Amino acid sequence: MKFVAFERAKQGTGASRRLRNSGKTPGIVYGGEGQPQLIEIDHNALWHALKKEAFHASVLEMELAGATTKVLLRDVQYHPFKQLVLHVDFQKVDAKTKLHMKVPLHYVKSEESQAVKFDSCVVNHVISELEVSCLPSELPEFIEVDLSGLKKGMSLHLNDIKLPKGVTAVTHGKNNPVLVSVVAVAGAEEAAPAAAAAPAAEAKGKGKK
Repeated sequence: MKFVAFERAKQGTGASRRLRNSGKTPGIVYGGEGQPQLIEIDHNALWHALKKEAFHASVLEMELAGATTKVLLRDVQYHPFKQLVLHVDFQKVDAKTKLHMKVPLHYVKSEESQAVKFDSCVVNHVISELEVSCLPSELPEFIEVDLSGLKKGMSLHLNDIKLPKGVTAVTHGKNNPVLVSVVAVAGAEEAAPAAAAAPAAEAKGKGKK
């Protein structure tokens, strides 16, 4: 994704407030050689970009002063109750240096699984995003996880899925965390015996007549 930024000369609380009043959002770009760079971005364009998942989890192309720089979104500060972005932080990306980034997990096909389709189980998504390490060129916007093989009582762990090429998971000491758990619904378990018993009881009642 691309976005346009402009150089920002002034800093400080007063300058940032005036900037926001004019429809701009202050930001900073750090990393690489030299000092962090102060920038400003059109607030409305930024607000809509932040609604897109890819803006949070992919390498972005920032156009600034006629040059394009690859960056990652690292932090966003929102107003406590207004629809207002107060500040954004970006980090420059080095093509040859591995980065750490949280990537969304997209769970698909759970409705096709035996657990949901036949056993009426509930699928709990324990983890919604996964921290990964990879080169910028190999960073995925998301990781798709196929749940069609889920069965009653089972859990899906990190080691059960295949990560994209060049991508490794960063688990911070948890060797094989649970991604998804399958929970049986008590009502569904009781409904089956009750449904089977109903015709038998009806037939027995007719026999007495």
